[in-house]
Amino acid sequence: MIDLIMWIGIFIVALAVLIKSSDYFTESSEKIGLHFGIPAFIVGVTIVAFGTSLPELVSSLIAVFAGSSEIVAANVIGSNIANILLVLGIAAIIAKKFTISHEIESVDLPLLVCSAFLLLMMSLDGKFTFGEGVIMLFGIVLYISYAISTHKESEDKKNSDEEKHIEEIKKEKLGFKTWGILVASVFFIFLGAKYTIDSVIMISDILDIGKDIIAVIAVALGTSLPELMVTVSAARKGNAEMAVGNVLGSNIFNSFMVMGVPALFAPWFVTEGYLKVSSELIGFALPIMIIATLLYVFMTRDKKITQWEGWTLLIVYAFFVFSTFGLV
Repeated sequence: MIDLIMWIGIFIVALAVLIKSSDYFTESSEKIGLHFGIPAFIVGVTIVAFGTSLPELVSSLIAVFAGSSEIVAANVIGSNIANILLVLGIAAIIAKKFTISHEIESVDLPLLVCSAFLLLMMSLDGKFTFGEGVIMLFGIVLYISYAISTHKESEDKKNSDEEKHIEEIKKEKLGFKTWGILVASVFFIFLGAKYTIDSVIMISDILDIGKDIIAVIAVALGTSLPELMVTVSAARKGNAEMAVGNVLGSNIFNSFMVMGVPALFAPWFVTEGYLKVSSELIGFALPIMIIATLLYVFMTRDKKITQWEGWTLLIVYAFFVFSTFGLV
């Protein structure tokens, strides 16, 4: 019992370190990128968008290096489910009702659905191979290219506050502090991810349950906390629309990049030579992810999400969590 409490404590602390270090990494990288004249839209699409999926990516890579590749799929699937059902659900409830002005039907939504169904089809045999990882990385290249072109077109629409913020960052001198934060954050990201995965492995051994079961709920929920915090803050300020784009981009990044990159290392670090996808994930979590994705599509097509739809998303998430642990 003492060992279990200790490892749960290590898990919580390590996950907090991972998430906070990722925030510092993203912030310092953004400052460095803007300071050296990289266009703001490229910084936003690459560094900032990449930063939201950094906890999932690093923890998944550490899981592969530790030989526990089943954590990768559980992390991605669980995070995608939490982003839509929990994060978007809370945003809709806080905002009560919000409209969506950004046109997402032409490319964004199809890419979201494509990434989800590709992940489903590639995982049905219980294997996620090197070749499938390469295909997923082509997907993220396509999405980043589209996102950069879209952000470039909207540069002229920036409000004065955004422009002032960017100019202030550009004028700041890059001292030792910014570079030091960047280097230190990389170290603590690695440290946080390592102990997060180590604690998941130990907890699963003590409780005699699958590592993927813990990862699909606890790790996925933890790594979705940055999206949740940003969403709650935006909803309170009346800018809940940010949640829609945040969830959409994060899920696309997760499916394409967080599955794709670890799959490239699997032949060298995993005994089987591929990422394992457990039967529990295939039989229950993956279908829930597809259902959540389709709910997202249907709810955003009329360019508004109501408070009642938010409660519906939370009810589905509660069902997912309780069912995963066999409580219903």
